[in-house]
Amino acid sequence: MRAEHGDSGPGWKADPLLMGPVWRAWGRGLLDLLLPPSSLDGAAALSGGLTAAAFSKVAFLDDPVCDGCGLAMAYADAARCPACLARPRAFARARAACVYDEHSRDLVLKLKHADRPELAGLFARWLSRAAAPLLDAADAVVPVPVHRARLLRRRYNQAAEIARPLARAAGLAYLPDALVRKRDTASQGGKSASGRRRNVAAAFVVPEPRRGQVAGRRIVLVDDVLTTGATAEGCTRALLAAGAAEVTLSVVARVTQTEARPI
Repeated sequence: MRAEHGDSGPGWKADPLLMGPVWRAWGRGLLDLLLPPSSLDGAAALSGGLTAAAFSKVAFLDDPVCDGCGLAMAYADAARCPACLARPRAFARARAACVYDEHSRDLVLKLKHADRPELAGLFARWLSRAAAPLLDAADAVVPVPVHRARLLRRRYNQAAEIARPLARAAGLAYLPDALVRKRDTASQGGKSASGRRRNVAAAFVVPEPRRGQVAGRRIVLVDDVLTTGATAEGCTRALLAAGAAEVTLSVVARVTQTEARPI
């Protein structure tokens, strides 16, 4: 199923419920050949679909950042922020391309809820740079999964759409089926940190036929936004339980305390 995996291998059969985004993306590509593409805010676009003004407003995260959660740090004296020192994460390291704020939020939500899968390529390019230290030390890339019920409503998994081109650019194995979400959990938006952890508790699993893909491998887990890290930790624990040697996390945007809000 392309919507979950972001890919179509031999023997793939089209699901009529999920073909809408495929044809729309194809049509947009054809239109771009005929008419110069404009940016998301309607002006002349730079490469990647953003105007210079819009691009300059995105708060990209560069070193120094916390090696444990990707949070921006004022000084490079310490490798980890106080929160990660006090409560180490299940994932070994994390990197985010940018801060989740009023300038990046609209882009992320367009991919997640507004049927704009072409944004995934832009985000994959951002992560190729931001997560380079993680990708250089990894064997495979795994997207955070969505439950099938939500997949049918949304018609594609935004994490898989980002992870596929990211893995291809890095020359890493892409494992779209390594993780499944066995429960259709409620939205994480608006929940406290403890509420988010309870919401995704035991929600993820590595299917028995896929454990051999995971065992002994260093895996980069990919998602769109890191808030409290509850979803990423649930996925990480499932991968480690299946024998993964290490799990690191790569996300498009990192929520700060001042920007925490429903996504």
